[in-house]
Amino acid sequence: MSKIQEEGEATFKTSQARNTDLKLEAVVIPVSDVDRAKSFYSKLGWRLDADFVAGESFRVVQFTPPGSGCSVQFGTKMTSAAPGSAQGLYLIVSDVEAARTNLIARSIEVSEVFHPGTPGAQFQIEGSGRISGPAPEHATYNSFAAFRDPDGNGWLFQEVTTRLPGRGLSNLDVATLTELLQEAEKHHGEYEPTAPKHHWSGWYAAYIVARQHGKTPEEAAKDGKLRVEGAD
Repeated sequence: MSKIQEEGEATFKTSQARNTDLKLEAVVIPVSDVDRAKSFYSKLGWRLDADFVAGESFRVVQFTPPGSGCSVQFGTKMTSAAPGSAQGLYLIVSDVEAARTNLIARSIEVSEVFHPGTPGAQFQIEGSGRISGPAPEHATYNSFAAFRDPDGNGWLFQEVTTRLPGRGLSNLDVATLTELLQEAEKHHGEYEPTAPKHHWSGWYAAYIVARQHGKTPEEAAKDGKLRVEGAD
């Protein structure tokens, strides 16, 4: 095989690898007392997926936050990290005040809502650089609330109302899906008067999948058009 052929094959393989879906499904956090941690995450209202024991010294417990595609695991003989050393664990919410109120109702200690006054202030354990209250006009990505588990592992509620272009959409809740359908309806309405005869569902499906993959509304509308005009 020539050098050019080898380089071409390597490029092809790299391209294939880039197109492989990689879904983060579990994150391990270090805890000192498994039963205490299990009690805490149960109190949060998270779904208990598993509590497996193997032999006399290995145990894994898994919880999944409501609406999340990623779970959290802890147990014995799972990590050498120091208990409480996991920090800046993001929980994305559409309404940070409502998320905070939910924790308070569960008797969980949680910080006030704040926004960073200096870059990275949301990650400072002592709370320096934080400004009380949500970001002005609830600017997306900029309002937070923080809480910790019994070991000190740190979690952040981050309010996201509009995602940056190219980030895609996942784990859609009712409010987000409603907004996405309304957005699709608007673009389909602009296309329909000049479109060939078609069923709206095909256009909508192509549009929503494109938006989930991070395409802009305009790019998604083009995908919808291709779906309609490319189908017999």
